[in-house]
Amino acid sequence: MSHASDRAAGPTAAAVAPAAYPKRWAAAIVMMIAALLDLIDASIVNTALPSIGRSLHASPAELEWTVSAYMLGFAATLIIAGHLGDRFGRKRLFLTGVACFALASAGSAIASDPGHLITARALQGVAAAALLPQVLGSVRTMFDGAERGKVFALFGVTAGVANAAGVLLGGVLTDWDLFGWGWRTIFAVNIPIAAGVLLLGAKWIPTSRERTGGRIDVAGNLILALCLVAIVLPLVEGRSNGWPLWGWICLAGGVLALAALVGYESWRRIEHPLLPAALFKRPAFGSGLLIQLLFSAGMSGFFLVFTIWVQTGQGYTPSQAGVLMIAMSAGSFISAPVVITLVAKIGRNILVIGNLLMAGGLLWVQCAVNGAAPWHTGAWPLVPGLLVAGIGLGFVVVPLVDIVLTAVPEHLAGGASGIFSTAQQFGGALGVAIIGNLFFTHASRGLTGAITHAAPWAIGTFLICAALCLGLPGKILTRRLAGSSSALDPA
Repeated sequence: MSHASDRAAGPTAAAVAPAAYPKRWAAAIVMMIAALLDLIDASIVNTALPSIGRSLHASPAELEWTVSAYMLGFAATLIIAGHLGDRFGRKRLFLTGVACFALASAGSAIASDPGHLITARALQGVAAAALLPQVLGSVRTMFDGAERGKVFALFGVTAGVANAAGVLLGGVLTDWDLFGWGWRTIFAVNIPIAAGVLLLGAKWIPTSRERTGGRIDVAGNLILALCLVAIVLPLVEGRSNGWPLWGWICLAGGVLALAALVGYESWRRIEHPLLPAALFKRPAFGSGLLIQLLFSAGMSGFFLVFTIWVQTGQGYTPSQAGVLMIAMSAGSFISAPVVITLVAKIGRNILVIGNLLMAGGLLWVQCAVNGAAPWHTGAWPLVPGLLVAGIGLGFVVVPLVDIVLTAVPEHLAGGASGIFSTAQQFGGALGVAIIGNLFFTHASRGLTGAITHAAPWAIGTFLICAALCLGLPGKILTRRLAGSSSALDPA
């Protein structure tokens, strides 16, 4: 977008006090709608996945890639996108990300084969990662004090609603079969929404950037992306290829290259490193990062196989599956209003309780699965476990980042938040690959037996997370969760 259009859209951050910008609330709402596109698309595919598989004749590995490609694209782009927005202008990068997201959604909607869809989904993830840090960075520029806390609280509520809306919309839009498009509607619906965001965003969002210098490590970001793919690729493709030697070499190479990237950036003293070595020297940060990764892996992996079992194994329609999953979102809404108060009283123990509730809830679901009828089981035996797991989810996702960041110096907090968000997406991709492989390995013996073999691995990740949480800082020191941008800002 040209400099002229930027000037027409609103004043620069340097020309006006952030809180004084008169259209700040309109701009924030427009940007949150764009963030909703990302948040919904992260979950909307799950309920439509069996329909996508039948329509495109996708293999199990291709179904896993349909989910993982989005997460990997997001994870590989997120950190550098925040730096690019700070340097070249958040508005410009935000609008570019929205436009690319719309184009990638169109590509997903017209996909004629799994490879086409997987590529479009990866591009969707890249575009989402480009726009999301600009939303949070712009909010920090436009708002201050109590108003900023209100906006971030609104963003948190929006994220919760998006999770529920994604699983439900994925099912409803697939079943409605508007214009005969079936599952393609879940991607096509993004296009008019993105068009509206582009028009209103160009008009209302002010330009803003940080006046920072130094070299951005573009080459390092490319290496990071290759490392993430190198780790996930053999895990997704290994089962169908008989776990060949090249896969293990690729996996080991990806892990070693990640470690080498951290050391290289520290040695060269890059001003804006992707993976600051100083962070990884702090035990609390390392433990928190591992918790984030394992938690996301367990959750994403379990709900991939659970969705397939419910629809393909139990005969639920996509809409019925979406409604069933609302039970988990309801649990999160129950725990969200009290989590801040509980964190102030018991600190890290809220994370221990949350992970134990996740494990217990999914154990209940597994017991209900074991007692399911051969073809169709009622929803009510599954609902209590999903509800309990949802309560645990709310106890973990809201306070985890902020609790860990109490052990991180303020000047490293932004980078730490970005790495945490990257770990969340990468962990989700790993969970889909590992737990999905366990499920599909046993699928030939029946889907109920397959999920019985896969679910304990997800449950085990939450038990490990509960133990790791005991090594985190005991209490939040000075941050207020309700107003802290660091817990939400991936830039």
